[in-house]
Amino acid sequence: MQEKKPCHGQELICINVDKVYDWIVKEKSFDISPTGAISFPGITPTTSLVGATVTCEVTPAASNPIVILHREDRPFCIDGKTVCLQQLNIQKNFVVTIIVTLPNGTMFRSSHIPVSRCEQVTLCAPEGTDVEITYTELNCFVCTTGTLTPGTGTITFSALTISVATCQSIQSTFPVTVEFLADYCEPRDDLPTACPPPIRPQQCSVVFPDVGKCCH
Repeated sequence: MQEKKPCHGQELICINVDKVYDWIVKEKSFDISPTGAISFPGITPTTSLVGATVTCEVTPAASNPIVILHREDRPFCIDGKTVCLQQLNIQKNFVVTIIVTLPNGTMFRSSHIPVSRCEQVTLCAPEGTDVEITYTELNCFVCTTGTLTPGTGTITFSALTISVATCQSIQSTFPVTVEFLADYCEPRDDLPTACPPPIRPQQCSVVFPDVGKCCH
């Protein structure tokens, strides 16, 4: 640590942070078309699905939502200079849930449907850096359903298509310790709040005291 002369009220501080090597934001959309019978707990062969509304939900998988399959160095010419970047093969894992709502308001939710999609991303992400993906937007909608056929705990869609849209923030990071001069934060002044005046419960003068009797 180099000796620096701190300014008045400042102190030399070392903190642990994640250095961002590269950062991109990109949109990605894709369609899925599940086939066969889909598990829907509570559905019976006699359940009427006439007039039902079909919607969906999508979330990142709880286990291994992001998997880096391969990382390869690639030379690129940027502004006349040759730089070495990394081409990443990334597998993103999601869970899709289908919701069927009957006209009377009864809802049936499908079992989780695992979905995986792969894509290539070019970043400054040398070996040793972590690649983090944050979804700033992740949603889905049901494009087509076809005919709904109920079974024992299942529904079969004749032409189900679900569209998934993502807006993803992709960063390559590495933990570092940085040193800088900083002011310590001081607490702000408390907000001035006046105490309310005492509140007296409203009296039921119609019934008490009896205004027809005089006090002696």
